[in-house]
Amino acid sequence: MNRTTLSLIAATAALAAVTGLGALTAPDASGSDSPRAAEYLPVERTSLLCPPPSTSDLAETTYTSFTPTTEGTGKDGKADLVPATGDQGGKSAKKPPKAAVKPAEPGTPVSGDTSGAQSPALIGTAEGNTAPGWTVQQTTEVGAGTGRGLQGVNCTAPDTEFWFPGASTGEGRTDYVHLTNPDDSAAVVDIRLYGEDGLLESTVAEGITVKPKSTEPVLLSTLTDGSHPDVTVHVVVRSGRVGAAMLALDDKLGGDWLAASADPADTLVLPGIPADATSVRLVAFTPGGTDADLKVRLASPSGLITPAGQETLHVKSGMTSAVDLGDLTRGEAGSLVLSPTDRSVPVVAAVQVVRGKGDERETGFIAAARPVGTRASAVDNTAKGATLSLTAPAGAAEVKVTASAGTGGGTAVTETFRLKAGTTQNVKLPVPSGLKGTFALTVEPVSGGPVFASRTLEADQDDVAAFTVQTLPDDRGTVAVPDAQQDLSVLQR
Repeated sequence: MNRTTLSLIAATAALAAVTGLGALTAPDASGSDSPRAAEYLPVERTSLLCPPPSTSDLAETTYTSFTPTTEGTGKDGKADLVPATGDQGGKSAKKPPKAAVKPAEPGTPVSGDTSGAQSPALIGTAEGNTAPGWTVQQTTEVGAGTGRGLQGVNCTAPDTEFWFPGASTGEGRTDYVHLTNPDDSAAVVDIRLYGEDGLLESTVAEGITVKPKSTEPVLLSTLTDGSHPDVTVHVVVRSGRVGAAMLALDDKLGGDWLAASADPADTLVLPGIPADATSVRLVAFTPGGTDADLKVRLASPSGLITPAGQETLHVKSGMTSAVDLGDLTRGEAGSLVLSPTDRSVPVVAAVQVVRGKGDERETGFIAAARPVGTRASAVDNTAKGATLSLTAPAGAAEVKVTASAGTGGGTAVTETFRLKAGTTQNVKLPVPSGLKGTFALTVEPVSGGPVFASRTLEADQDDVAAFTVQTLPDDRGTVAVPDAQQDLSVLQR
């Protein structure tokens, strides 16, 4: 093998370890495609982006950072959360917020606070032993006004495409999509809105420039005319990369962050609908050229059941479909499972969930989730105000859950839970002994079928059932690197 080929392989392996590229394999010289198993190594660098937390002067926001302990990492690492330096919708970020916390060593969460509507977006970078599985959440309490309640969002990695079913330009709704650019060059973004009749006309939703190291908040109602109660938002990055997050505010029902749906797929899981939900509204969209017919099932504590009168959902191609499922969970843990009735058609989906009654209602959102995979983490948990929901839609599974030390002290504890096939279980959280502050949860499947998870936070707010739900996808803390010993002679020139 010549020197050029060796250099190429070395560079490819290094790039995979840093960026999280998937395993690369090559067939052997005989033509039989039987590569050796790749080795999984911890990522060496990762980025996270946090949107501006609120438009309300009454907002109180907590940021919590946590890196789980990962085998194979070195002793050194560093991580930073710094304010985006560009324009924040006309608001200048002259002082770094207290929320720009200095992440602690792996295994220990750390938090910081900020208040008001002046807090900027944050750009985060972690290297070394703080990079694998790095998780940051911002949790905001808004005491009154539009969007009052509890709002939570996981800070996300930059990407080039996002789907947000469940948005709205309807009466009483104020929805923003926040675009954050972490790089030194400008990003160019297109935003497409799809209503119940298809693509909504807009003259200003294409070619949106997001300046370097800055955030651009885009109010959905300024992109199109008319009132559209159910909208799917598609964010496509033409140049560069961004983090995208959707803040959905309601005059009467409070508000929350709407996370991006998992990539379009024929089967989706929306985990952890609160047991006391008084209203559940499912919104779905198919981006392909074929209509989708979906089976709608609820993974309950006893197994998969079909909601009476809502057995299926027809989703027209390129059009947003929505259906009210009422008080679907009826006091029990539950997760929605969507699957094709016949042919396979990729879809995206989310649910809007309402808790409480009358003037004491609060709303939240759960988007279709990626599976937990190897490991997932949830931060900012309290002993009494957090619920962990685990779902095994396809087969029985065993899951290990670890509660870290607290932000102010305590000793980590671990418990194992067994899930029956097709069920959802709200588990009693393990709580660190001697807990002070909040703690992180790490979820690791041990055996069995795929597991999906979400975490619900609750807060008492003048009798309002304030809550927020975050799904727990794989933290992508490791990356598959090809075996250096495998035969790559086909690459020789």
